[in-house]
Amino acid sequence: MSYRRILVPVDGSATSNKGLDEAARLAAGHGSRVRLLHVIDESVVFSTAESGALTNQLLDALQHSGKQALERAQARARRKGLRPETALLENATGRVADRIVEQAKRWRADLIVMGTHGRSGFDRLLIGSNAELVVRHSSVPVLLVPARGARGGAKRARR
Repeated sequence: MSYRRILVPVDGSATSNKGLDEAARLAAGHGSRVRLLHVIDESVVFSTAESGALTNQLLDALQHSGKQALERAQARARRKGLRPETALLENATGRVADRIVEQAKRWRADLIVMGTHGRSGFDRLLIGSNAELVVRHSSVPVLLVPARGARGGAKRARR
């Protein structure tokens, strides 16, 4: 199967870098276009009752951090020979995973590649899993790249 458009959600973490590296390998082999996506999760600010006067400062900090994460990911992708597009989305309500799936549809991605922490049990229940939600709701294949050096490389998941 050939992937012409690969969407790569990034957040600046080592985990998302592993996903980006795998996407770069795939893109190089297929001559694919790559779009790096960062979703600013503003819901964290709005769900904090104490944010009040600090709301604008917190939102500005999230915006700045998101731009930096995209710039670093773009530089990493360029070092690997890619010329990626970037997209920065805001998410005040709803789930980050929904924005990722929405972007994949709008951009007509053939594949979503993302790093995953591989949390299980209580940690997953507490924190949730954007990767799992993306797999459940995506209409295109999703390649999950584990954060840890799991045997067998990347996990392939498809809804």
